[in-house]
Amino acid sequence: MPKMLTGKKTQQYSTEFKVKAVEWSHQAHRSVKSVAEALDIHPFMLSRWRKEYREGKFAMKRVKKAPADAKKKIQEQDEIARLKRRISELQEENDILKKFQRFQAEERRKRSDSSGSTDENTA
Repeated sequence: MPKMLTGKKTQQYSTEFKVKAVEWSHQAHRSVKSVAEALDIHPFMLSRWRKEYREGKFAMKRVKKAPADAKKKIQEQDEIARLKRRISELQEENDILKKFQRFQAEERRKRSDSSGSTDENTA
């Protein structure tokens, strides 16, 4: 009996593509979710590939070429992450400077209050 076609087409990925995706996801500054997003695949699929990779089901040498579009997306995500980290650092520095400025203003006010009261007592 012939197979019934349902109209659904499942995407077939090459072993090279899977290995490269797994290698990207193992880099410290990248998450499974961000790599999956960049490659336009479901994060669960990438997790499954990572498991298969650990189990040695991808028997091939490492691939050095990456799909240009995916590589560009990942570079953009890395740049966005770097900029977000920098923004948070600058916001923290700004908060510290504001606190220091308030502290200095308080100190000046205390000095001026205490110097004003000593002048009145001596006069």
